[in-house]
Parts: sequence; C-alpha cells; structure tokens
Amino acid sequence: MTQLALAEFHPFEAAGRRYLYLVPSAAVFGLDEASGAVLDMLAESPRSASEVATALSGRFEEAVVQQTIVELAGARAIRSVAAPAPARAAPKPVRRIPLQTIVLNVTSKCNLACTYCYEYGEDKIKEAAANPLPRFMSEETARQSVDFAFGEAGESKHVHVTFFGGETLLNAKVLRSTVSYARERALVLGKTVDFSLTTNATLITEEIIDWLVENDVGVTVSIDGPKQSQDRFRVFHNGKGSYEVVLPRIKALLARHNRRPVGARVTLTKQNLEVVEIYRHLVDEIGFREVGFAPVTTSWQRDWAIEGSGYERMLEQFDTLAYEFRDSIVAGRHHGFSNVRDTLQEIHKGMSKAYPCGAGFGLLGVATDGDVSLCHRFAGSPEHELGSVTKGLNREMQQAFLDRHHVDLKTDCSVCWARPICAGGCYHEAHTRYGDTAEPNLHYCTWIRHWTDTCLRIYGELAERRPDYLEHLA
Repeated sequence: MTQLALAEFHPFEAAGRRYLYLVPSAAVFGLDEASGAVLDMLAESPRSASEVATALSGRFEEAVVQQTIVELAGARAIRSVAAPAPARAAPKPVRRIPLQTIVLNVTSKCNLACTYCYEYGEDKIKEAAANPLPRFMSEETARQSVDFAFGEAGESKHVHVTFFGGETLLNAKVLRSTVSYARERALVLGKTVDFSLTTNATLITEEIIDWLVENDVGVTVSIDGPKQSQDRFRVFHNGKGSYEVVLPRIKALLARHNRRPVGARVTLTKQNLEVVEIYRHLVDEIGFREVGFAPVTTSWQRDWAIEGSGYERMLEQFDTLAYEFRDSIVAGRHHGFSNVRDTLQEIHKGMSKAYPCGAGFGLLGVATDGDVSLCHRFAGSPEHELGSVTKGLNREMQQAFLDRHHVDLKTDCSVCWARPICAGGCYHEAHTRYGDTAEPNLHYCTWIRHWTDTCLRIYGELAERRPDYLEHLA
C-alpha cells in the first residue's frame, strides 16, 4: 500500500490561517482544517491514504479526506514515499532570453571617496589590466551599447537603459546624447525605451533637473541617512562629509521630479544599522517616496562588514518597517519601504529563481570601453567579460557561467526552502566574500530565510485583508 509523506515546503501562519510556501514551485497554499489535519498526521510518520482517512474519521468524512489528499498531492505538498526523490540534473542550456535591461557604466570616476565602495577600495574585483579602461564612456560606445541592447532584446518591444558609475552625472554629455539616440532608434525599430540613473546627488543642478523631468528619467539617489550617517562614509576626497552639499539638491529634485518616484538607496554597514531612524529621516524629513536598504558588499575582514549580531539588529528593524508597511497598506496608505514591496511582488508572481537575478541574460552591464559583463558591478573585469557591444555576446561564455551558478548546483542552496526567492544571492556579494566556488555566508542565509518568512506572513495577511493590493503588484 502506497505510503504518503510530506514534500518540501515552508509552513507559516498569517491572519489566523495556516499556509504553506511550496518549494520549488514557489506557490503559496492556504490550508483549511482538513488539509491541516492531513499534514499534521503525516508529520508524525508516513501513512497510506486509507490510514489517514481512518485516523481522521472522527473529524472528517472519508470522502473529504480523500479529496484533500488528492489536492495536497496535486499541489506537491505531499508525495509518495515509494517515488524516488527527484534527481538534481545538470541545468539545461538556457534558451535565448531577450535582454530587458542594459546598464551603462558611463564613468568609473567619482567625486566622492566612500570608504566602503566596492569599486575603489580593497574589495575591487577588477584585475589590473595592461591597458587601463577609459575613465569615461564615449558617445560612440554609448550609441553602440544602445544598438547592442536593441539587438539583444529580440522580439521584445521594450528596453530599459540605466546609467551607472562612478558618479553618473560626471558624464552628463553622454547621458543626454544617449537618451536622444535611443529614442530615435526605438522609433525606427518600433520599440519603446525608458531610462534611469543612480547618482550621489552632488552634481544635481536646476539644468539637470530640467533634463531629468523632460525625459522622464527615473532617479535613485545613493544616500545613507541623516548627517551623521551620511558623513561617516560618504565623503569627498578631502574627507569632508557630503550631507550639507546633497540635501538642498535632493530637495530641489524631489520638488520638481514627481512623474516617477525618486528612490533612495541606503548602504548598511556595521556602524550604520539604525534602519528605522534612517527611513524616517529620508521619508518624513527629506521627502523620498521610496527607500531601499542593502547590506554593504565587502569582505568579512573589513571594519564596516556586518557580521553576527549586526544581522540580528538589522533584521529587527527590517521587521519593524515591514509590519508598519502591512498596517499602512491595510489602512489604504502608501508606505515607502521598497524591500518588502519588492519581495511581496516576487512572492505574488510565484518567482522561482534558478539564478539570483537577471545578471548574465536578462540584464547585462557595459564597461566604459564597451566590454559586456554580467552586470554593472563586474564591468571591466576580464574574468567576467561576456563579449562586447561591437563584437557581440559570447554565448558559450554566457552559458558556461550560468551552468556554474545554477541554484541546484550550490550545495547549501539546493536544499534551502528560501531558494526560489534567493537562489544564492548576488554574484558580486558571493565573489567578494568567498570567490566564485564558495558557499554563501551563513549570516546572510539566516537573514534571507528570516526576511522571506516575514514577507510570507505579511503576504498571507494581505491576501485576507487587501487582495486588491496584491493583484496590483502583478
């Protein structure tokens, strides 16, 4: 007689109801009383369907139990003990995925000297090159990058171009000409294109704001919080803090650029973990509509690396803002904590990632000389080069990289219940800490599992109280 057992899932509760996060399908499955009872029975030991029905006969009719078992098996929440565990085969070759986003590193130069910057500090990945890269991308290379992006987009009708640095606005001339050229090419090709950039805000002027508004360019400002936080690490080359310089420029930008939300991107370090305080300052006092937080990308030996209890402190504050986000949404109010919104969106879409992000196929980065890499963080690294905007994409190198980094080939990741959301985390983060072949950082893994569980609970509550909001995320 076929024995049934529990399959792979993560249980959680929300709004007084039991749920399962099904792995690897990444579906959220709500339990009724009967399905919960069946799972509880099988949690004790494997049983046949008839044994489960008999054991639950005092609570449910046999037909109800049998139908529940069929539904749980169909959702892959339970499995047959006799069935062999699915073998983790080598990943199949990735079909050609249309390029969605191209990140142009328009300059490697910056007018700030942020202590923790992965580009300029000891964590720099780029190897010393015989021929150093140009510090600024030329207009010709930028145009070639646009043509490359449209070509790699294939049948897709839309391309997103984002500008990165260094400090992006140091190469404002190329930004302007590239936007104009991309719009012209999109019109000829029957496609659409939109733009965004990241800036430290030190070079924002009224003229720049005019151009951003006129061209509907999305803006993310890198800022670490109140004056004390900002001036600790985000300093000019002479060591002077940047807060007083950027504050009036940011406020001028926020006052006028309101067609798209202007977001703040905060780098968290061991010395800068007051997440709630930072959020309040950036949203309530400065006026940002969206704020996202990211732990610093650095080797564990660095003084600013977050380790141990620092992750616990960070998680506590993430949770505080996450549940505040939930309460705001239930009350019909906006909340700008983008970390929870982004994760809820991934959960609602049922994302089950083989790779942590689009780097290497849906997203590519271009260095100042036109070489193409996994993403903007690897731009200029020969080890991670995948071709160039003039010679095209080396698909063999692309496939080889993806083969090495498939989540099923990562020892710890392949058995982690949170892998549909995480898939091993940022390539750059893993490389900086441990090199390409190492396993993820255990503190990072604990953080991801905790954070995913928090977002699942909030998702369950919103499914009960604000299903319209979740549909909006789709």
